Amino acid sequence: MDSEIEAQIRECEARLYAAMAASNVSELDALIADDLLFAGPTGELATKAMDLELHRTGGTQFHEFVPKELEMRVWSEHFVLASAKVFLSGTYLGNAFAGDYRYMRVWRKGESGWQIAGGSVSAVV
Repeated sequence: MDSEIEAQIRECEARLYAAMAASNVSELDALIADDLLFAGPTGELATKAMDLELHRTGGTQFHEFVPKELEMRVWSEHFVLASAKVFLSGTYLGNAFAGDYRYMRVWRKGESGWQIAGGSVSAVV
């Protein structure tokens, strides 16, 4: 069962990367749970609505998005912890950034399939 769930999450992560890189708001809407709680790189908390708005308005833009690692822990048939290391470059609220970042995401399986319910991102130093 774990290997099947890991394959499903790998597919979700790939969809997420493509949606983030393209600011595909409809795909992000499908992959992010309505009750998302996410800690950004400066410690600020974000909701789904905030994240989607940043993509919709161009507040978040990715120029490069290069996945490097993905580790997972299957907690149950409904919850998975994923840790991804990604090289990113782009702009956030007009400020340029580039470097390796570590994402921690909690994927939850519900009526809408696998969605991100919580997570965080930090710069790898």
